[in-house]
Amino acid sequence: MTFKITDLPLNLDTVKGFLADDEGQALFEAASSTSHLGPSLEVGSYCGKSTVYLGSAAKQNSNIVYAVDHHRGSEEHQLGEEYHDSELFDSQAQLMDSFKMFRKTMRDAELEETVIPIVASSQLASRHWSIPLGMVFIDGGHSMEAAMIDYRAWANHIVVGGILAIHDIFPDPNDGGQAPYTIWKLAKASGLFEELPTVNTLGLFRRI
Repeated sequence: MTFKITDLPLNLDTVKGFLADDEGQALFEAASSTSHLGPSLEVGSYCGKSTVYLGSAAKQNSNIVYAVDHHRGSEEHQLGEEYHDSELFDSQAQLMDSFKMFRKTMRDAELEETVIPIVASSQLASRHWSIPLGMVFIDGGHSMEAAMIDYRAWANHIVVGGILAIHDIFPDPNDGGQAPYTIWKLAKASGLFEELPTVNTLGLFRRI
């Protein structure tokens, strides 16, 4: 199934985010192919670009997406850091806050009845989680601690046949941070997953 950006009620190019078009297409196809197995869940929604791809697939298949993000930004989004965005900085609270922009994106994409935002840390959201998941997309904090928490919190909730997707896979340290690649290697070595072709920096596995 092909995802057509032109079919959306919003211009996806205007949504803040770091997801390439081919990665978004791969997310859409993965979510579409696993929607019969259970809902999708993403860790690290930011302003909702990836959520639109996942949510559009879910909507077409009468499914839902859980979008987990504390919306305070990752390490690199904080004041003075490389990817800080002043438009997302709450000057009164002196904190990053991407949730308002996320909600606007869901409203503009007509996905408010498909996407369930969970405004909490990955660790907190997973504490009593019991819902089997057809797909998990990990794109949360890129520190080693954060990536490990995300992987350990959610990988075991994927049903057989479901998909694990991990963003920002850089085997060469000169190209990017190594935390996502580390959990990608853990998944590969776990015996729980079959490796699927990587799309750009999006690593994909199927639960076996």
